[in-house]
Amino acid sequence: MLKLNNIEVIYSDVIQVLRGVSFDVPEGQIVALLGANGAGKTTTLKAISGLLRTQEGEVTRGNIEFDGQRIDRLPPEDIVQLGIIQVLEGRRLFQHLTVEENLVLGGIARRQSAARASVSRDLEQVYHYFPLLKKLRKRISGYLSGGEQQMLVTGRGLMAHPKVMLLDEPSLGLAPLLVAEIFEIIRQISAGEGMSILLVEQNARIALGVANYAYVMENGRIVLDGSSEQLLENEDIKEFYLGLTQVGERKSYRDVKHYRRRKRWLG
Repeated sequence: MLKLNNIEVIYSDVIQVLRGVSFDVPEGQIVALLGANGAGKTTTLKAISGLLRTQEGEVTRGNIEFDGQRIDRLPPEDIVQLGIIQVLEGRRLFQHLTVEENLVLGGIARRQSAARASVSRDLEQVYHYFPLLKKLRKRISGYLSGGEQQMLVTGRGLMAHPKVMLLDEPSLGLAPLLVAEIFEIIRQISAGEGMSILLVEQNARIALGVANYAYVMENGRIVLDGSSEQLLENEDIKEFYLGLTQVGERKSYRDVKHYRRRKRWLG
């Protein structure tokens, strides 16, 4: 459904952020993009959704295809109309509006083929996945907790009837129990709606728990990929992303600080 072919991205005509990135997001599957801060994960999402142009960045090589159509030269509003919705990092809300008003605004981005009369039905769909939002529907969104805000921005994205949802660090700053709840809902949405999800995450353990397939990014390149089951058994993933030694023990900070073994993908 979504295909990146040898993408390179440069900011301000000088700084190269992505260096030949290629991967696929199949229909109806969750694909995780893992990596540390600065690896290029968010830039990848912005390249797909067309937001790079607002930050002096551009795709300088390669192409991005969606349903066989090239989209890397389209403006963001046209990409939204095709059915690609990005839920930005940082839980961007209209904080002076209520929960339900934020959701209704999400419906404005729906593809033109979607009937306006279905807003109430779409709201009920969101409330089905996020029943807490129904209880909070008249609450001013600026007063919500971090977890409630993450539910709201995800629900607002769902209102647009996406074919592909791009989720940027949904676990950031949330308590572990709340993270587990939100990721289970993400899994249910993908399964229930047949929706493709590209999930950018630093929390490799929780991402691999819901994803069908994953790619590991470092320094603007894809360095490793495989099914979630394969990566969970990969020794480099265990040690560098899950914090486990070869005998399954969690490493201490001192172990990490002084660890010098070269990652296998570096040769």
